[in-house]
Amino acid sequence: MQFPPGLRAAVALCKMIHSFAGESMRKFRLMTKTFLLAASLLAASLVWVCPAQAGSNRPNEEEDRHYAGRGVSMMMDGDLDGAIVVAQQIEQKDPDSPLGFILEANITWWKIYYASANLIDPDVFDVANSDATPYDSHFEDLDRVAIHKAEERVRARDDLARNLLYEGIAYALRARLDGLHDRDLPTARAGKKMRSLLLEALQLDPTLIDAYCGLGIYNYFVDTLSSIVKILSVFIGLPGGSRTEGLRQLQLCAEKGELVSPEAKFYLAKDFSRNSEKQYDKSIHLFHELQQEFPHNPLWPMLIGSLHFRKGDPVKGEEIYREVYQSTAGKNSDVDRAVHKAATEALARLHPDQKF
Repeated sequence: MQFPPGLRAAVALCKMIHSFAGESMRKFRLMTKTFLLAASLLAASLVWVCPAQAGSNRPNEEEDRHYAGRGVSMMMDGDLDGAIVVAQQIEQKDPDSPLGFILEANITWWKIYYASANLIDPDVFDVANSDATPYDSHFEDLDRVAIHKAEERVRARDDLARNLLYEGIAYALRARLDGLHDRDLPTARAGKKMRSLLLEALQLDPTLIDAYCGLGIYNYFVDTLSSIVKILSVFIGLPGGSRTEGLRQLQLCAEKGELVSPEAKFYLAKDFSRNSEKQYDKSIHLFHELQQEFPHNPLWPMLIGSLHFRKGDPVKGEEIYREVYQSTAGKNSDVDRAVHKAATEALARLHPDQKF
């Protein structure tokens, strides 16, 4: 039987003590001290052999964020199911952290977006085509769990700034779902809560650039949807916004964000496409960047095609629609099916006499 080095030393010393039992008490005391030293070496060797028992067992948060970035990339590239696997692996690794649940809620929001939103019009706040999808309930469960776990860590003052950021992102996701389904008052309430949390996070740690995505969306749309804001401010005291500051914040997050940089670029491109901006070339440029970074997602060329129609170039727009229609035909992912359906509807509008 093989023993760890420290244990072998202890056994050898016991044999020595036995063999010299007849010697003087002074020698026995000396060997007893030596035995105690060997025992301490044994304990050290066991800690070395089983390092997981020493210190904290808490997973490395920075490693989890890096891995979450992989999930975000898969999500933006159209692989929603693969991205969910990444999110669930983070949840299993650190079930007390809100990070994995936030990521899975975000991916589920995109499933809802593809299932129900108008993918032909590039305006991000275009109302969904239906009030609910099969994914809504699961999203709401995930978002509640994420908020709860973030709140627990905030109360414990555990990595306070980052968990305020996570809680703010979870409320941002809630606002996004309500906004997608045209629920103004719940959207405003969640947006107000998000704004407060993200500002507090930035006050504690100005390097949390991801916070500017939510703040940028809030500032831009509160300022550009003034008639709705005036009504909502009476009910919930909704703080004002700034269109120019919102665009600046989204630009900052698109360039320097950690986890939400691609989505900040998506929202910035959407903003430039709106009637309040009409900066179609900037929007097309940003969608081209997303297409280059995430080439497997057919949403990007679909939106680029729609922008060519807005620019007054229907020939180019239809050419892109046909390319998207052909490239997504027969594919079974949620994203491919949704974009293929949108391309079919767009072409049918242009040529009602043809069958697609």
